[in-house]
Amino acid sequence: MTATTASITCTSLSYAWADGTPVFDGLTTAFGPGRSGIVGLNGSGKSTLLKLITGELAPAAGSVRVTGEVGHLPQDAVLDTARRVDDVLGIAATRAALHAIEAGDAREEHFAAVGDDWDVEERARAVLDGLGLGGIGLDRTAGEVSGGECVLLRLAALLLRRPDVLLLDEPTNNLDLYARRRLYAAVEAWNGVMVVVSHDRELLERVDRIAELRSGDVTWYGGGYSAYEQQLAAEQEAAGRLVRAAESDLRRQQRELADAHVKLARRKRYGQKMWDTKREPKVVMGERRRQAQVSAGKHRLLHEERLAEARERLDEAAEALRDDDEIRVDLPATAVPHGRTVLTLSGLRLAHGARVDGEFELRGPERVALVGRNGAGKTTLLRTIAGELAPPAGEATAHVPLRFLPQRLDLLDGELSVAANVARFAPATTDNHIRAGLARFLFKGARADLPAAGLSGGERFRATLAALLLADPAPQLLMLDEPTNNLDTASVRRLTTALESYEGALIVAGHDLRFLESLGITRWLRLDGRLRETTAEEVRAEAGEG
Repeated sequence: MTATTASITCTSLSYAWADGTPVFDGLTTAFGPGRSGIVGLNGSGKSTLLKLITGELAPAAGSVRVTGEVGHLPQDAVLDTARRVDDVLGIAATRAALHAIEAGDAREEHFAAVGDDWDVEERARAVLDGLGLGGIGLDRTAGEVSGGECVLLRLAALLLRRPDVLLLDEPTNNLDLYARRRLYAAVEAWNGVMVVVSHDRELLERVDRIAELRSGDVTWYGGGYSAYEQQLAAEQEAAGRLVRAAESDLRRQQRELADAHVKLARRKRYGQKMWDTKREPKVVMGERRRQAQVSAGKHRLLHEERLAEARERLDEAAEALRDDDEIRVDLPATAVPHGRTVLTLSGLRLAHGARVDGEFELRGPERVALVGRNGAGKTTLLRTIAGELAPPAGEATAHVPLRFLPQRLDLLDGELSVAANVARFAPATTDNHIRAGLARFLFKGARADLPAAGLSGGERFRATLAALLLADPAPQLLMLDEPTNNLDTASVRRLTTALESYEGALIVAGHDLRFLESLGITRWLRLDGRLRETTAEEVRAEAGEG
């Protein structure tokens, strides 16, 4: 199989969620050689499409045809911590046979196991080194590596297999900046068929084309993410012009119909007057009345048909215009005066050995970015500040009300509605006040009564953010741990807009440098065994961008 002959073809593909909600209904599309990025709103079916391609899910109708071997890196995949690295890489049996032969065991089964793969260890170490995992020994276990390294380890296993088709589902989740650069390089070097589901703009800039999944259908855009945004903006501008033209036409047709009714009413009054005064023979007036009624009916029907057509054109034009509602946050109770001490860390030691030397203070409405390599202890630090973990030594003292948004988004009770979940965090707040607040987070009317268990990823994030920001007392310190993980680009934009108007102190742990810089960060902190000040420029340089 060569890179030019591998392909994926989906024909009349149909699939529905367990509750019967359709995801795809007759989807037909194809993925050829090169790198294709899939984007779309949370819940649009991106991960589902990859699972249909791999055969993990079976379509209700239609077919998926894949030419070539498929490799799949699923989203948030978990490795058995007891597995050795060579087993994860899929080379354990070959290594064992190779070592047996080197030790003098010349049995035929060992030679059969090795085949032509005599350089398997060298190839494995080269792939690991290319992904920044050169220090990981093949005999180590998965439990000895960080979560981000596990992602790269699974990718290394795929690269060693050299599949014809490579499917990556949110591969940069939880990867630090250095690991992301390594993954980007691997993506750029791939010469087969690659399909990437991601919200990472930097990664999507490296694809050859973008497939937008929306309402169960795929629309293709050439180039990377910036080119996609430009083409989409042009489409939306054109759609806006069509909507404005259709609205103008609808108003004109409404006016013409109203004018027609006035004219017909005048004719009717004139005809009645002629009838009453009997100025013409009765048979003549009767015929004129009949003709007038027929003419009036035709005239009215003509204008009503034109009005219906104008409404239909407006509906069609409006369908192409996207709903770009944004979260609006106006919570003055979250404001922190400049200079007020918000957080104090004194001689803090974390569970995994990282430390805060001396005393660290956070004052006023500072916006802090917390960065560091995978496994450095960023989540542990945030959980310690939130009071979820007890430190082995030292203290973490918050001087204002705080709320913590964890990576897992597990704060909501799935059996309760969105409104009821918010009420859990603000028991003294009236239902009307809660619903007014939820409307600002795009849960308007009946949407506030949706059960949390049925929310899409983006909706769950908005509901969790609403529960934290509408809490009583209002949080004057908000801590977010990798908030953009698994969020579509629209949700990331909404989160950025919401945080722009938040008036409290903010600590965001993350690896998405573009997102962090969009928040107006005033202070950069790096955790690498100890907490220290850094700059955005230093972070970029250390990640290989400077």
